[in-house]
Amino acid sequence: MATKDVPVNDPMLDPVTGEFAVIAPGHTFKSVTEEVSRIVLTPRTPLGWFFGFTLAGGFVLMLLVALAWLLVKGPGIWAVTIPVAWGFAIVNFVWWIGIGHAGTLISAILLLFKQGWRNSINRFAEAMTIFAVICAGMFPLIHVGRPWLGYWLLPYPNTMNVWPQFRSPLMWDCFAVSTYATISVVFWYIGMVPDLGTLRDRAQTRLGQYFYGMLAMGWRGSVRHWARYETASLLLAGLATPLVLSVHTVISFDFAVALLPGWHTTIFPPYFVAGAIYSGFAMVITLAIPIRKFYHLEDLVTLRHIDNMGKVMLATGLIVAYGYSTEVFMSYCYSASHWEYFMMWNRMFGPIGWSYWVLITCNIALPQLLWSRKLRRSVPFMFIMSLIVNTGMWFERFVIVITSLTRDYLPSSWGTYRATKWDYATFAGTLGLFTFLFFLFIRFLPMIPMSELRLMLPQAKVHKEAQPIAEAGD
Repeated sequence: MATKDVPVNDPMLDPVTGEFAVIAPGHTFKSVTEEVSRIVLTPRTPLGWFFGFTLAGGFVLMLLVALAWLLVKGPGIWAVTIPVAWGFAIVNFVWWIGIGHAGTLISAILLLFKQGWRNSINRFAEAMTIFAVICAGMFPLIHVGRPWLGYWLLPYPNTMNVWPQFRSPLMWDCFAVSTYATISVVFWYIGMVPDLGTLRDRAQTRLGQYFYGMLAMGWRGSVRHWARYETASLLLAGLATPLVLSVHTVISFDFAVALLPGWHTTIFPPYFVAGAIYSGFAMVITLAIPIRKFYHLEDLVTLRHIDNMGKVMLATGLIVAYGYSTEVFMSYCYSASHWEYFMMWNRMFGPIGWSYWVLITCNIALPQLLWSRKLRRSVPFMFIMSLIVNTGMWFERFVIVITSLTRDYLPSSWGTYRATKWDYATFAGTLGLFTFLFFLFIRFLPMIPMSELRLMLPQAKVHKEAQPIAEAGD
C-alpha cells in the first residue's frame, strides 16, 4: 500500500511498495540523452553558473593569497604552537578525506551489489571524491613547512641513500591517499568514456568534436567495446572497494598509534570509516539538491535517491554515535586511567567543551529526525540536515585534535588554541577550490551517466540488445 507521506496519485510513487521511482516514467533513450547532454553542449551558459563560478573563484584567490603568505612567512602564521603542533591543517585534511568516501562507496560498492539507484548520482559523487582529495592532499604538503620537498614522502631511490621513515603515519597517509586518488580518477574517467563518445557525436562545433573525441579514445559502442568497458568497471570497483575501508583507517592511525589520551584507542578505525561515509553522503546531498533544482533534473535525481541517502546517513550516524559512546565508556568505566578520565571530562566541560556539544547535537541528536520517512523526502529538510552533519563532522575532527593536544599529561605544558585569520582563510579557500572545480565539471563534462540511465528504462528491459540500446539517440 502507498504511504500516507505522499499523495497516492503521484506518478513517481509505486502504489505497491510506496517507494519513489529511480527515474521518472515516460523517458525514452533519446530523452535521457538530450536532457543530460544539453547541459554540456548548450552554447549559452546560464548566468547562475557564471555567478557561482565567479564567487568560487574569489575564494580560490583568497586561498592563493593565504598560501603565498604561508610560503613567505612560514607555518607560524597559523595557530600551531606548543603544545598544539597540529591545528586546522590536520583537521581539514581528515575532514576532506572523509568527504570523498561517499563517491567511492556509491561508485564501487553499490555497483558490485547492483543497486540501480546509484546511477543518477554516482558520476558527480566520483567527481566530488577527486576534488575533495585534491583539497585534502594540499594540507600535509603545506603543513610540513617545506612543500617543495614533498616528494621526500615517496620511496624513490636516491644517491644519498636517505629513505622515508616507514614508521611515520605521514608516510602511510602518502601511500593511502595517492592510491585512493589514482583509483578514483581512473574509475571516474573510465565510467565517462561511453558518454564522452555520445557528446562527441552530438557536438555541433569542431572544437567540441575534437575535445570530446580525444577524451572518448575512439569509443564506437561496439560489442567488444562494451564488453571491455564492463570488465574494466567491475575490476576497478573491486579494487576501489577495499579503499573505502583502508584509506580512512590509515588516516585514523595518525591518532591511534599515538600515546596521547583521547587518541590511543582501537575504536578509531571503524568509526572513522563510518564518519567518513556519513559526511560523504551528506556532501552528496548538499550537491545533488541544488543541481537537480538549477538544471531541472528532478525526474532523474528523484526523491528516491534523497530518501536512500538519508537512510545511509542514519545508519552511519548511529555507528558514529556508538563510537562516541564507546569512547565515553572506555574513559570512565574501563580504562582505569585518570588521564583518560580527565581527557573526556576536559573534552566535555573544558575551555572548548562547547565544540563537543556542537558535534553531539549535529551528529547524533538532530539526525535522529531521519527516522521519519516524511522528513527524508523533504528536499529543504535534507539540504539543511546535510549542512548540519558536515558541520558536526568537522567539529568532530576539531575536538579530537585540539582537546587532546591542549591538555596532555603535563599540566605545565597546557595551552590554548585560537585559530588565526590565515587558518580560516585557508579552509575557506579550499571550500572555494572544491566548488570552483565542481562548477567546471558540471559545465564541460556529463554529470549524470547517460549510458547507465538508458539501461534502466523499461525499454531496456524489453530489448536485450544492450549495445544498440546504449547508443540509441546518439
